[in-house]
Amino acid sequence: MIKGGRPREFKDVSVIDAAMDAFWAKGYEACSTKDLCDKTGIGRGSLYNAFGSKHELYEQALQRYHEVGIQAQTELLEQPGSVKNKLRTLLEWAVNADFSNPEHSGCLAINAAMERSGIDPVVDQMFNQHVELLQEVLCRVIESGQSTGEIAKTRSVPELVSLFLSSYYGLRVLNKGTKNQDMAVHIVNGTLAAIF
Repeated sequence: MIKGGRPREFKDVSVIDAAMDAFWAKGYEACSTKDLCDKTGIGRGSLYNAFGSKHELYEQALQRYHEVGIQAQTELLEQPGSVKNKLRTLLEWAVNADFSNPEHSGCLAINAAMERSGIDPVVDQMFNQHVELLQEVLCRVIESGQSTGEIAKTRSVPELVSLFLSSYYGLRVLNKGTKNQDMAVHIVNGTLAAIF
């Protein structure tokens, strides 16, 4: 778990969510203290007394995004139904998330990794943890599909999971960069066709 440096005065998760929105809209570097104060409704002094620094607030926002996101993805993959339907539901959830809110362009975790990977250990840790947890759930789903005969056993589970993950994360990067929803639909259908 990513840990902040100081105890927070503001326990309300709405403050973290508001900061998350600010970082999501602008990225870490371009997000100013004024942007954070405007979004959270908290003065500069109070904000830094509560969180210590812009980076510590960023850590809290990323952790919140990670926890909510991995829970949502896991629930979609563990719902009843066919494996194909579960994987389609996750892909379509991602497309909807990427196109439904212009201020939330793309996936915040991917955006953070693209902006700060290699220079920010917190981002590297969070992104790797997110991918590993999703990978674990996908392994169970693909294994169940092979055990029921829904997915052929001609390819290994790690290979199929890696294929899905590369499509899933590539989809989300392309959604942000191209804003082409037709392309996104083709990627969803092509990914499923490659597995089933």
